[in-house]
Amino acid sequence: MAERSFAKEVEKLRLGDGETFSGEGILAITKALLESGVGYVGGYQGAPISHLMDVLADAQDILGELGVHFEASASEATATAMLAASVHYPIRGAATFKSTVGTNVASDALANLASGGVTGGALIIVGEDYGEGSSIMQERSHAFAMKSQVWLLDPRPNLPSIVKAVEDGFALSEASNTPVMLLVRIRCCHVHGRFTTKDNRRPAMTVAEALEAPRRDTGRIVLPPASFLHEKEKVEKRWPAAVDFIRRNKINEFFGSAARTVGIAMQGGMYNAVIRALQRLGLADLYGETDVPLYVLNAAYPLIDAEFLGFAEGKDAVLVVEEGQPNYIEQAFAALLHKRGGTARVVGKEYLPMAGEYTGQHPDPSGDEVKVGSLRSHACLHAGLGRQGRGRAKTASAGFDSVPAAACLWLSPAKAVAVF
Repeated sequence: MAERSFAKEVEKLRLGDGETFSGEGILAITKALLESGVGYVGGYQGAPISHLMDVLADAQDILGELGVHFEASASEATATAMLAASVHYPIRGAATFKSTVGTNVASDALANLASGGVTGGALIIVGEDYGEGSSIMQERSHAFAMKSQVWLLDPRPNLPSIVKAVEDGFALSEASNTPVMLLVRIRCCHVHGRFTTKDNRRPAMTVAEALEAPRRDTGRIVLPPASFLHEKEKVEKRWPAAVDFIRRNKINEFFGSAARTVGIAMQGGMYNAVIRALQRLGLADLYGETDVPLYVLNAAYPLIDAEFLGFAEGKDAVLVVEEGQPNYIEQAFAALLHKRGGTARVVGKEYLPMAGEYTGQHPDPSGDEVKVGSLRSHACLHAGLGRQGRGRAKTASAGFDSVPAAACLWLSPAKAVAVF
């Protein structure tokens, strides 16, 4: 049984080219799937992605008109196994479930899918149930993506970026013959906004058409000796193809002034929290405009070495804002700079809490002032201040003026204040 009915809202899925969609992130993802020519969708209920299944269930008429097959799967494993259709046929398919309990259940099917590779685009939409409001153990999907070499997209939490990520995910999957994981956090699933729509696309090949003309490529079956060739193919062909696609299509984004000597690199999903924190510090305006150099990783894996090296060039320090642990991105960037002889200092978890949800909200809007130190020397100050941030924190140099404590980046649940 669905958690709620979207019978009224699904009519927005019929919007055509140039019209304006207004609504929730989950519904926008569904619209993006139809605009991208998806041929089949499967999934398993679980917050924060449950409503995506509800929307699809209520949109049967529209799916039928386009020839899109929808199936409520018995588990996350069976949902992922459905994507095997995209191994042998040029059909775009999507599976959805919550993470990380869902990725645990689906991990065997996911590993086999990633090994053999895909022909049609295969998109796995995972609801990252991490942080405040979560109902499960606190783990990240990033490890599953790295383990099986499934590319990981983590878009900025606004509707145009989310919709673009769905389109980019299918194209990246086809360009690199690799399944792609689209990570949507709790706030991303339920964010409201607008985007300009396109016409829905009927899939180039439907599931019904594939059943009428069955085909099989035994070289894609994960058994020796093919499995050894799959590993070689991953490293020599698929990975370079993914890196090339991400760079050419500018999946990752740069904001702010390139001339500044300190920058911030972040997961795409952290963009709103970072901008909110900069606003509180007077370093960004109401519209998110800032002079602080930002490197936004809408593609969190694979990382693009040349992009980061270019971003770090001429800088004294780069702060990596990476929610959760382990700090895979920070470690990778630090190792890369060390190998290439870079001089910029990479900092992150030594100043920010190792675990927990990062937000741009401070719980104690008092009038106390915190002396803000220069990002140049420390990137940020992690001060465990008693009484929820009351008191003063000082750094060695003063690159910015004093600001109210309420303007600091609050990182729950560590009861700590990070001052930029």
